[in-house]
Amino acid sequence: MSFALIQKVNDEQKKAQVVDVRSGDTVRVYQKIKEGNKERIQMFEGVVIRTDNKGQHTSRITVRKVASGVGVEKSFLLHSPLVEKVEIVRRAKVRRNFLSFLRKRSGKSARLTAVKFDREAVNAVRDKHAEEEAARLKEEKAKEAAEKKAAEEAKQAELDAKAAEVAARHAEN
Repeated sequence: MSFALIQKVNDEQKKAQVVDVRSGDTVRVYQKIKEGNKERIQMFEGVVIRTDNKGQHTSRITVRKVASGVGVEKSFLLHSPLVEKVEIVRRAKVRRNFLSFLRKRSGKSARLTAVKFDREAVNAVRDKHAEEEAARLKEEKAKEAAEKKAAEEAKQAELDAKAAEVAARHAEN
């Protein structure tokens, strides 16, 4: 296999644009979760402690947060179709790419020095495919809710008809 062919396949897998995520950023990652035949979007917010292969189709970030006193780390491939969007909440000044020292720290000692940045400009990356997918999921959810409501109304109408029938029979006696 030639390098050009490999490069072509890799470029097909890449998203058109991704947010410029750096170590030390506090981010919200919206990930698509499949449970059985249902799909939903789950948000994971934390500090980016590591970035790998920036600019390539295998670019990855590791996000850490503390949930119920337990540190949780998740790695996300930025170009994965399961990652709906990445939103930068806060940017911090750090001098390293891998912030492993944050694992040992908690509370005030784990704080990072914030840096001012233009949040709207940084998060202005638009992924047309992701937006269409989110709209499709929303549409499916609305359709399911409408079907469920129609089924409940039909069931209620059936119960009302039975109640009227019983009341009519009772009135005859």
